[in-house]
Amino acid sequence: MSLNQLIEAFHLESVDKSALSEATYFACLKVLSESLGKLPLKIQQQTDGKGVRIAREHSYYRMLHSRPNPYTTASAFWSAMELFRNHFGNAYAWIDTRNQKFPALWLMKSYDVDVWYDNACILADVPDIYYRYSTPKGIVILKSEEVLHVRSHNTRDGIMGIPVQEQLADTIQSNIKAQKMLKRLYDSGMTAKAVLNYTGGLNDKNVGILLEEYQKYASSSGSGIIPVPTGFSLQPLNMKLADNQFLEVKQYSALQIAAAFGVKPYQIGDYTKSSYASAEAQQLAFLTDTLLYIIKQYEEEIAYKLLSDKETAAGYHVKFNTKAILRTDHKTQVETLSTGIGNFLYTPNEAREQIDLPWVEGGDQLIGNGNAIPIGLVGQQYANSEVNTDED
Repeated sequence: MSLNQLIEAFHLESVDKSALSEATYFACLKVLSESLGKLPLKIQQQTDGKGVRIAREHSYYRMLHSRPNPYTTASAFWSAMELFRNHFGNAYAWIDTRNQKFPALWLMKSYDVDVWYDNACILADVPDIYYRYSTPKGIVILKSEEVLHVRSHNTRDGIMGIPVQEQLADTIQSNIKAQKMLKRLYDSGMTAKAVLNYTGGLNDKNVGILLEEYQKYASSSGSGIIPVPTGFSLQPLNMKLADNQFLEVKQYSALQIAAAFGVKPYQIGDYTKSSYASAEAQQLAFLTDTLLYIIKQYEEEIAYKLLSDKETAAGYHVKFNTKAILRTDHKTQVETLSTGIGNFLYTPNEAREQIDLPWVEGGDQLIGNGNAIPIGLVGQQYANSEVNTDED
């Protein structure tokens, strides 16, 4: 599901529409929401003596990995969560465990949620955070353990996030005004304002009629020729975008907005200072500098709200698979896997699985270069030869 479809599905077009109409702001939301939607989310278990395994038998595995609820795919759900987190500063999802066999996650509209901290213990015996959700059927109050809550990186109290559009309101509004100015220039045929000189006096009504006639000719004349009556002269007021450094200022504002989101310039179409050697290096920088913090927040919140203390002690955890955005070309991938096999890192079957090939018989054992030996045994291969030399 694209960002446009998400906006239409959750009726965001009527909320803060001015910010969404700004091209750079929209592009940053698109990059971040689609990046998170690309990453498969899995429940894994760290086992004793057998390493990490995928816990497909867990009751929440299908909900997190494939289908959060009967009507939403995992890609669309996590993309929408990231969109809400950035646009509103906070994203919420109700953890529906009424049916233990088919648990579900339901997206909550951020602008319909109020967060309360019951420090006076009015609703319970211990202080807790409660979420007051306004629905068409009335108000619903949910406990903290019933809601997934992820927030923006900017927060004053560690509970509620502050949206980027609030922090960069002036910059975003300036860019919106710049877009509207360009639109007016295009509508007027790239003609700036002009001064109409005439002799004699005219009242306001006649001036309005005169200007209306001139504007009609100016906007409808395909040849660019505007008829001027005798005794009138039309003198354009020259306005050069280059003299006002319009493009430079607009580009700088766009970079400011992108930097606030942690989005790289090349991701919003600015390649002027791109110095990466490959697309893989670009994606790695984006993952390290921007996505890791976001991913870690989701993993921590999901693990705390969905996994019990017993399961956590048993090694269960949730993890996004970041390899989905670091995929290389086929040749590099095969060479990397071959190196891993040769150094006892992968079994042949594990390597084949990563490139969507079936397992083969006998391919589940580690193989590698037989010349490799443990460091503690280095030099012992010469011991016997030295003894034989002394005997001779």
